[in-house]
Order: sequence, then structure tokens, then C-alpha cells
Amino acid sequence: MNLEAFYSRDASAVLADPAHGEAHATLLDALESGTLRAAVQTPTGEWDAVPWVKAAILAGFRRFPLEAMEGPGYPFFDKAAYPPRAFDLEDGVRLVPGGSSVRRGAFVAKGVVVMPPAYINVGAFVDEGTMVDSHALVGSCAQIGRRVHLSAAAQIGGVLEPAGARPVVVEDDAFIGGLVGLFEGIVVRRRAVLASGVVITSGTTIYDLVHGRELRREVPEGAVVVPGSRPASGAFAEKHGLQLQAPCIVKYRDDRTDAATALEEALR
Repeated sequence: MNLEAFYSRDASAVLADPAHGEAHATLLDALESGTLRAAVQTPTGEWDAVPWVKAAILAGFRRFPLEAMEGPGYPFFDKAAYPPRAFDLEDGVRLVPGGSSVRRGAFVAKGVVVMPPAYINVGAFVDEGTMVDSHALVGSCAQIGRRVHLSAAAQIGGVLEPAGARPVVVEDDAFIGGLVGLFEGIVVRRRAVLASGVVITSGTTIYDLVHGRELRREVPEGAVVVPGSRPASGAFAEKHGLQLQAPCIVKYRDDRTDAATALEEALR
């Protein structure tokens, strides 16, 4: 079956097609094997959403009913299209006991560690050797590279609608600190380090103190970002001493930074 041709039609035609059940099953298998992704990197290094894949995921929510699903001690209720994904020992994923869940339609590569409780949503892609720590979220269609560390309570936002919107992307060897929030299609380039508490959205200005520039929507390769603040404008803000959050690049990754983030390898 040609999935792209099937799902590139109008949504009403897709939902009315009696072959949609077969197409949905094929879609899940393709997403879980990593042969199909909700976002891809272009030859120039940019990341683009694959709208028809996201539209296909949305069609599953619309077509399939709510159903009871077995859970530890009590049932869950969710759309039948995306039950929890089951793994075998041969998959090589360390899914540690304690309440984590991976939804069907998510790719989780060999060597990934998922600490409880964590959640990986449909359409997400988590590549080899990545750590998803306790209370971390990998949102729908988010793309996580190799050997990434998502520290405790890191929130990697997802996006399904609109179908053309780019999901959050974290490239290889990035270190995402605890309580970091990444939302609205932000791209974190390889080997970047985000200190605990950094929050970045599409409207956030990132201040590069090293090169004296302002950035949006992308954390450069190897950048070390820490939480900062800047004065809010206006007489009222000045009177009350109000500040706005302002992530700051204080350096670029070097041997000292690498030593500080090497604990993860030892723990494996």
C-alpha cells in the first residue's frame, strides 16, 4: 500500500475508505520501525514536518472509538488507534518498571533508557542510546537524536496540528537539563547543553553572549544555554523592577563541559 497516496487525500475520503484500517496498521508499523518519520532533515540541515504523516496520525484519532485498555490495578480509556506499545527483550530498550508508557506509533531505538514515570507519545522518534529520565515527556512527533540526555521532568513539546507545523527537534549528543521546556518547533542542534530550568518557545529570544547576537527558534551546535533575565520595558515594569526570562548562551561546549556531562555514560 502506498501510504502517502492514501493519506494525501481529503480527510473525509480517507475516513470513508474501507481500507483505512489496513492503512492505519501499516502506518503504525512504519512509524515504530523508524522507516517513516513525522519530520525529516533536508540536505541543507533544516528540519521540515511531513504533513501527510501528521495528517495520517490525526485520522486515526478521528476514526477509531474510545475503548477500555488494561492497566496496572485499574483500566485506562483512550482512542483504540493508539494503545500502549509493547516491547520484547530483543528490542533492546531499557523500559524500567514504575509507570512509564510509550504509545503505539512511536519509534524507540535499541539502547534507549526510559526511567519511570516517563511518556513517549505517538509519532515521536527517539534514537539510539538516548536517556529519557523520570517525569520526562517526549511529545507527539518530537524528534530526538542519538545519545541525547533528557533529564528529569524535561518537557519536549509535541505538535500534531496544524499538520505542516514542525515538531520540536533535539539533535545528537545534546544534553537537556532538568525542568527544561522546549516547545513550538524549536530545534536544538547537536552537542548543545541546556541548563536546568531553561524554557524556549518559538517567540523566545536567545541571547548569545559569546557572539553578541539574538537568536530565535534554534539553539546552535555546541551552545551552553542557562536561564537568564532582562528588564521588562515600560514605566510600570521599571517601577516594580519586573524582569522577563531570557535564555543566554554563556559559552560553547568544550572539554570541561564534556566532562561535566560524562556521568551519563558511566551510569549505563
